[in-house]
Amino acid sequence: MNPPSASSMPPALAELGRVHFLGLGGVGVSGIARIMQQLGVEISGTDAKDLPVMRELETAGATVFVGYDATHLDRLAQDGGGAVGTVIASSIAGPGNPEYDAAVDRGIPVRHRSEGLAAAMSGHRVLAVAGTHGKTTTSSMAAMAFSDAGADPTFAVGAAVAGLGTNARAGGGEWFIAEADESDGTLLNYRPEIAILTNVEADHLDFYGSVEAVTEVFRDFIRLLPRQGVLVACADDAGAREAAEWARTEAVDGLPAPRVATYGSDPARADDLVLVDSELAELTGGTGQRLTYRWADGTTTALTLAVPGRHNALNAAAVLLSARHAGLDVGAAARGLEAFRGTARRFEYRGEAAGVRVFDDYAHHPTEVAAAIAAGRTVAGGNRVHVLFQPHLFSRTRDFAEGFAAALSAADGVRVLPVYPAREEPIRGVDSSLIAGRVRTELPGSTTVPADAPAAVASLVSAAQPGDVILTMGAGDVTAQGGAVLAALTEQAGRA
Repeated sequence: MNPPSASSMPPALAELGRVHFLGLGGVGVSGIARIMQQLGVEISGTDAKDLPVMRELETAGATVFVGYDATHLDRLAQDGGGAVGTVIASSIAGPGNPEYDAAVDRGIPVRHRSEGLAAAMSGHRVLAVAGTHGKTTTSSMAAMAFSDAGADPTFAVGAAVAGLGTNARAGGGEWFIAEADESDGTLLNYRPEIAILTNVEADHLDFYGSVEAVTEVFRDFIRLLPRQGVLVACADDAGAREAAEWARTEAVDGLPAPRVATYGSDPARADDLVLVDSELAELTGGTGQRLTYRWADGTTTALTLAVPGRHNALNAAAVLLSARHAGLDVGAAARGLEAFRGTARRFEYRGEAAGVRVFDDYAHHPTEVAAAIAAGRTVAGGNRVHVLFQPHLFSRTRDFAEGFAAALSAADGVRVLPVYPAREEPIRGVDSSLIAGRVRTELPGSTTVPADAPAAVASLVSAAQPGDVILTMGAGDVTAQGGAVLAALTEQAGRA
């Protein structure tokens, strides 16, 4: 890695001055901070909790605070590093945060996290991964593939990439790989040259209000592509396919539409790269898949992917197609994909005990739940898949209860924890029973709403048999239960 020196810092970064981050411990903000720090920007930051990533940044030279206090801005001005020139805040550290409000009062420019990421992108060619699902995995795959192809990219993704040891890094190459998050519309702050669109469907309805508004924000994102840009879209997904068809005929500011390249498993729909063959592969450390793709010119690319699931085979196709449009060696990119071992909380293998394998997944939308269970079914073979699911947000539970129930019904047993509220207040009449009650219709006797996490773990462990898979799922703190499940399985085996 050969990141640029401070003297060659892009003007968009240099003009920020010293940057103070609010929400420094979050995966998105810390990734931006790490990149800026490696590019020579003087940084500092605060979070409500003392998290390991903050200590990593501190070791590298950042000034770090735990707990928000307006006086931190004064202390920074007196520590020899110079006054704060810009504050970059996470979505949850906005007005009302004492440091945010103090910066506004003192005339210090305050920027949203996405604007900070856009500034870090300046001077690069940008590959942005958009879509309702799959952004973190696909962007992580791209970071691996572009790295192995010699591009030495800068990247910022939503979870640590196992093969790269971090979720963000400043590289010395011309490409910048990042997720384009649609949850609050801030994906429109980026200017990609290549945009991957994995899928488009209803989500974040608390922000958008309708699926039509979700569709429109992705169209607005496509409009940001330059004339020489490329939209890489999944033809297997109806929403992404419709966006690609729209993009082919949409003129932006009177200029021709950007190029559109599609991938998928149906040659009648995917024009540029088709998944023509896939089979299970038992690999060291787990179950993967052997994949063969056919290009439009009839040539093929074969690779072995260490992560299971049809959705991952399609994500890999998006990366291969993007690598070709970036002018990289596709064979080298494929080798990078073969080295990919997943990302944190994306069907992450947590361990095995008593012959039962335990995985953890961030899935918090029906489509993601269905994909994770399908991957679990692949790993389990003829054995059973048990799910511990924690709904995320009351509004999401209300809006997608039927979809969650339909997806969860593909498992053999389901335990539904109480709703993880995150930023929301309870909504009258909305709780986990909205989902569990519907699942019970399909899985009578195999679906429960445990009183708490320990009860859920005990119930799962008592039902699991050797060869089964247990999958913890949700965007909240359910991830902590993977270790508890493994410990309980080990204890149960010891009593046998």
